[in-house]
Amino acid sequence: MIRMNLRGMGVALVTPFKEDESVDYDALMRLTEYQIQSGTDYLVVLGTTAETPTLTEEEKKEIVSRIVERVRRRVPVIMGVGGNCTRALVDKLKHDDFKGIDAILSVTPYYNKPSQEGLYRHYKALAEVTPLPLVLYNVPGRTGVNMTAETTLRIAREFDVVIAVKEASGNIIQINDIIKHKPADFQVISGDDAITFPLIALGAVGVISVIGNALPNEFGRMVKLALAGDCENARAIHSRFTELFELLVVDGNPAGVKSMLNMMGFIENKLRLPLTPTRIPTGEKIRDVLRNPDIRR
Repeated sequence: MIRMNLRGMGVALVTPFKEDESVDYDALMRLTEYQIQSGTDYLVVLGTTAETPTLTEEEKKEIVSRIVERVRRRVPVIMGVGGNCTRALVDKLKHDDFKGIDAILSVTPYYNKPSQEGLYRHYKALAEVTPLPLVLYNVPGRTGVNMTAETTLRIAREFDVVIAVKEASGNIIQINDIIKHKPADFQVISGDDAITFPLIALGAVGVISVIGNALPNEFGRMVKLALAGDCENARAIHSRFTELFELLVVDGNPAGVKSMLNMMGFIENKLRLPLTPTRIPTGEKIRDVLRNPDIRR
């Protein structure tokens, strides 16, 4: 199995929609190119930020196909393949075509609320059939279950194909425990823009970012400086983003970053139900932040 270096900033791409709620593939291609030209290290497609639960199977295939064709191997592409039916995911990993995809990002099963043993056996089943490196994704705020450091480390030690975890628990103690005790080549990735700087200081290799959709140059620079050990300059950039971190999640993700991308002229400010756009006061505050020249320097 090929090992992947996930050091740096990956971006979890949004799915642009037109006013009629159809996928805006032209806008998606512009965003994809914007990321590559801005130095984003890798792209994540069909993640949470892509509103994947609202997409049809045909739309998912078309999105992946078009992004892979546009990227042309210039950066790695990671594809979200998650769910709460282990058997269905095993079948998908066995039989789907993953041409142009470099790794799989698989979220912990949601709603079912499996035990830690259930989580272990779920990922064991995926690890035994995956044709690509596997990245675990722990986001208890969305799934309803937290994968403990002990379970993450158990999986990491037993399966070489599992190369990383995207940790979005927000639990610094838990994440630090994983970093301290992980196998040498297992990578810990921040799943939360707001705590990326401190996590890199603890030993994380970077972030899979939401804010990077809109400001890949600026946030990517913070990540690179932090990874290079330039904490003073990285901290300065991190501090400039503090207000924006909160604004982008107060009305849910990806509502905040879609509002921001709309203001920048990239996409329509459209989401599919049950998600809705940011409230007007939130949007006005995001606009005020964007007008501040410090955020773009």
